[in-house]
Amino acid sequence: MLVVETVVRIRREYAGGKAIKAIARDLRLSRKVVRKAIRAPEGAFDYHGTVQPLPRLGPFQERLDTLLTENEARHWRNRLRMTRIHDLLCREGFEGSYDAVRRYARRWAEARRKDAGDGVPAFIPLLFQPGEAYQFDWSHEDVEIAGKPMRLKVAHMRLCASRAVYVRAYPRETREMVFDAHARGFAFFGGVPLRGIYDNMKTAVTTVFVGKERVFNRCFLVMADHYMVEPTACSPAAGWEKRQVENQVQTIRGRFFQPRLRFASIEDLNGWLEAERLRWAALHPHGAQQRTKFGGVGDGGEMLDLRRGQRANQQLGRITFGAGRRDRITKHAADKGPEQIGGFEAAPPLVLP
Repeated sequence: MLVVETVVRIRREYAGGKAIKAIARDLRLSRKVVRKAIRAPEGAFDYHGTVQPLPRLGPFQERLDTLLTENEARHWRNRLRMTRIHDLLCREGFEGSYDAVRRYARRWAEARRKDAGDGVPAFIPLLFQPGEAYQFDWSHEDVEIAGKPMRLKVAHMRLCASRAVYVRAYPRETREMVFDAHARGFAFFGGVPLRGIYDNMKTAVTTVFVGKERVFNRCFLVMADHYMVEPTACSPAAGWEKRQVENQVQTIRGRFFQPRLRFASIEDLNGWLEAERLRWAALHPHGAQQRTKFGGVGDGGEMLDLRRGQRANQQLGRITFGAGRRDRITKHAADKGPEQIGGFEAAPPLVLP
């Protein structure tokens, strides 16, 4: 398609007496295009293509549509690269270039995005009532402990309604660390929400089925029963289902752990994180709930008491399911009192009246 400047130049030179052949030679255009520009009224020269010719790809267009549709339905880790799709077509006799396949795939994807209501998943912003749910996740952060670089596992908890934040560093992501993070997090918030939202971490989920069906780890279920929390697992590769804590991981990394922190011990690091958590809560009230101030209970009146969930005189970690070694819960940090578990001080015991 010619731009207006070229059309005007053609018409001006032709009006000045220059031959069509000379104009075509100087501008490197065909004489047919030059004649069309001269005959166009008022310099308007538009090309309206109705059908895009596909001389090489045409016979394989249906097969390529099938490959693209199947590839879109796969899990993101199993999707084929466009070079692989081009290779599959070449094995079936396609003689065109990779660029032709790539351009077609891009137009195909754009056309699919335009039909937003036809088979395309829709995402609705999640709204939560006070005390309804919290989200939990892990992150890996690089720090210096006693002058040596160390990669620590940081537990993240976030109340979905008030956006209250809790973070604590651990040397590993074992079951004891998960229990300790929940005990300390609920104590920090001053209560227990009704539901917990997790990804499919191995310390919580044993088997993942289709949809939302899960087989939760037995010890994890005992902890959930202790607090009377309903555990909810996200769909695989669906980070938007717990987007708040996913965003929190990036925010806390940028605000708390960059540049690299240096402490003498993990206990000193967690003490500093506790002070930063309180400072963060004071400076970042929820925009839609300006009256909700963080003062121990992050989400207001619907929080449940920490002592709820077990019979009298029972502690988490003392409940057994049988004589088998795998059926017995590993002693929780609460049973060890002030002893050190994996390099950090255990949580206070959960003694029930």
